[in-house]
Amino acid sequence: MEILVNNPELWNDADAARVVMQKKSALERVLNDFVDLERDAADLSDLYNMAVSENDMKTVADIEKSIIDLAHRVDDAKLVTLFSDPADKAGAFLFIQAGAGGTEAQDWASMLARMYVRWAERHGYVVDVIDEHPGDEAGIKSITLQIAGLRAYGWLKADAGVHRLVRISPFDSNARRHTSFASVDVWPDIDDDIVVDIADKDLRIDTYRASGAGGQHVNKTDSAIRITHIPTNIVVTCQTDRSQHKNRDMAMKMLRSKLYELEMKKRQEAEAASKEGQKKIEWGSQIRSYVLQPYQMVKDLRTGVESTDPDSVLDGDIDRFLISMLQNNVKTDSGMN
Repeated sequence: MEILVNNPELWNDADAARVVMQKKSALERVLNDFVDLERDAADLSDLYNMAVSENDMKTVADIEKSIIDLAHRVDDAKLVTLFSDPADKAGAFLFIQAGAGGTEAQDWASMLARMYVRWAERHGYVVDVIDEHPGDEAGIKSITLQIAGLRAYGWLKADAGVHRLVRISPFDSNARRHTSFASVDVWPDIDDDIVVDIADKDLRIDTYRASGAGGQHVNKTDSAIRITHIPTNIVVTCQTDRSQHKNRDMAMKMLRSKLYELEMKKRQEAEAASKEGQKKIEWGSQIRSYVLQPYQMVKDLRTGVESTDPDSVLDGDIDRFLISMLQNNVKTDSGMN
């Protein structure tokens, strides 16, 4: 990464330079965490032995408290070891689609999008809106986010599925309780050095006029791109840029990533099928419930992890749910119950 950053040609492309710098900073944070842990462990060991030899029990007690703090930091650092799949280190594309229910479901989809954006910001990731379709009255029908940063996909991959909201609807004049659904899909933003062969004959490419905000040029030209991969029926769209060529490049990048993810899922399902008693979480299954009324609770239905503070969860505090799924997957892969 240092070699890349010191290459003057990198800075000819501001977007590419931004991604490289972001990845470099993330790697430095991980490396520095382990260097600090090694140093602090060695220092505490020396101080502890010295205090014991001098029978300084007050200092021993203080050092023991510091050791407990160090143990908590080690637990946090261990999270890095949970990202074992080849694509875990990649950035992520995250797609959210409102379920049936009109405005209520579309508002829920926009709440979910904000939750993931806030989570990404907490982790220092860079978020770009690749494609967005506004709701009829409020919220969004669907949105595609690109989340750039080390291990974004590793963190988010298990959040694919249906998310359920229960609340008193702000759009219901009778203040009745409504249940809304929105689906989340996640796939890795794979690097260019991962080769995914795509034949031109397998593609159908359509152009259309972009919707939503974006300025006069965006809304008055057919700059938006829709690519359909005919063999798999995978459809990707991009309307984020004024340039049709740039939108096409981004759509092809998403398609490559989705095809890569599809192949990885096929391999994982084949491996899972050979393991007796292993449960699979199919696309479309409800994975998490967010209840705002009559009580307040967010519960992951796969791991049982709960929070009684849905406001903080919807503000991006979802690490406890993501970590529990990472740990659960490690136990499943190792054959543990």
